[in-house]
Amino acid sequence: MIINGVEMRSPAVDDAAALTEVLIRNRAYMAPYDPWRPEEYYTEAAQRARIEGMLAEQEAGRLAAYLLVEPAGGAVIGAINLGNIVRGPLLSGGVGYWIDQDRQGRGLITAAVEQVCRTARDELGLHRVEAQTLVDNTASMRVLAKAGFTECGLAPRYLHINGAWRDHRLFQRVLHDDPPPAP
Repeated sequence: MIINGVEMRSPAVDDAAALTEVLIRNRAYMAPYDPWRPEEYYTEAAQRARIEGMLAEQEAGRLAAYLLVEPAGGAVIGAINLGNIVRGPLLSGGVGYWIDQDRQGRGLITAAVEQVCRTARDELGLHRVEAQTLVDNTASMRVLAKAGFTECGLAPRYLHINGAWRDHRLFQRVLHDDPPPAP
C-alpha cells in the first residue's frame, strides 16, 4: 500500500542490504532511543536473520511487520511493527516505529501508525494497540497523539536505553468495544 507517497509493505529477506544501510546511516541519531546494539547488528547477515525471524513471527500471528520504502529506487526509510499480539480476552498488540532522520516531520510515521491501527482493528480484530515512549521523546508523543492514542501511565525504569534503565510514558488506542470471538 502507498501512504504519503511511500510504500508500506511486509519485509522480505531481499531487503536486508537496504535495511542495513539505513540503520548504519541513522545509528548515532537513533542511539538515544534504542537499546544497545552489538556491532554485528549493523551487518547484512544480521538483518537477514532478523527479517527471517520477523517473518516467522508474522506467520505465527504474533507480529505484523512493515517497512517504509521509497517507490523509486527501493530505499528503506523506516519501519513499523505491531508486535506482542495477544488474542483471547486481551486482543492487544504493541506498536513500535522509526523513520530515517532525513524523512522526519513529513507525517509518514503518523500515517503508518494510523494504517497499522486500521489493520489491527479491521484485519486482526484487535481491541487495542499500545505504545511506549521515553519521557522526553516529544516527537514520538506527538505522533501518537495525532494517531488517536491517549496516555495511560508511566513505567519507571521500563527499558535499558542508551546505557541506563529509562522511564517510559505508556499510551493506548482503543480500537473498538466488540467482545472477543468465542473460543
